[in-house]
Amino acid sequence: MENDKLETISNLFEGKEIRSMWDAEKEEYYFSVVDVIGALTESSDSKDYWYRLKKRMKEEEKSELSTKCRQLKLKSKDGKFYSTDTLDTKGILRLIESVPSPKAEPFKLWMAQMGKERIDEVFDPELAVNRAVDYYRSRGYDDKWIKQRLTGIVDRRKLTDVWKENGITKDYEYGILTNEIYQEWSGMKASQYKEYKGIRKESLRDNMTDIEVTLTDLGEIATRELVKKHKPYGLKENKEIAKRGGKIAKNTRDDLEKELGETVVTRKNALSYEYLDDNKVLEDKAKKELRGRTISTTDKEQK
Repeated sequence: MENDKLETISNLFEGKEIRSMWDAEKEEYYFSVVDVIGALTESSDSKDYWYRLKKRMKEEEKSELSTKCRQLKLKSKDGKFYSTDTLDTKGILRLIESVPSPKAEPFKLWMAQMGKERIDEVFDPELAVNRAVDYYRSRGYDDKWIKQRLTGIVDRRKLTDVWKENGITKDYEYGILTNEIYQEWSGMKASQYKEYKGIRKESLRDNMTDIEVTLTDLGEIATRELVKKHKPYGLKENKEIAKRGGKIAKNTRDDLEKELGETVVTRKNALSYEYLDDNKVLEDKAKKELRGRTISTTDKEQK
């Protein structure tokens, strides 16, 4: 529920500017440490506060947090970009725990509540399922879509279990095989599909139409059954089977699109917000294309 964390962080900072940067490769947000400290404390010099906090952590042999900082160039008030200490979402939550501030209490209460919910779910797993259903309903998904999504999660687990039985053990290997299925039926890797839909860290499947979800599920179910039948072992052999599973979903997609007369892979997403920097890029591209067409028209007129 990373989205919830980001939304909560934004709300609890009471509108204070927290500079952040998105790492598309790691699919993670990085937040400015000094901005968070500035929002939590009354310090007139957030940089000095952070410097002293790091020093104290080192003296207490608790420097794990500061060592996880990543230096990124963020835009300052003077319009220039400077190297700035940043932390990912988990790191920021750890930082909040380390800063003695009344403003940090809402974060700590929220974290304690999340911890209690997870413990309750250990004794009653249905609570976790209900939480997921409530989450999707609150974002406008209908029950038919939710049922299909939850079924898909179970089917996905069955696939990864079969892959594991056939020599796939590393996270990156699961990612490679998943991309083979996506590439075959949609023509895009998962990261490219996300970019096409204008999403980042959000779940790709949560932003698919029911048809896109169905094709994804079909590709994975077909792959699972082919793996069980042919017993491939290791990454190379499983890649070939994943392609074949994706091909089955591609054939279904082709048949459906032929009947509909239009593509079923869309840019639609379920977001209630937009990434403005991406919109600017799209806007710039549109202007560039417009200039290109204008120049081309002028050249023709001159000829």
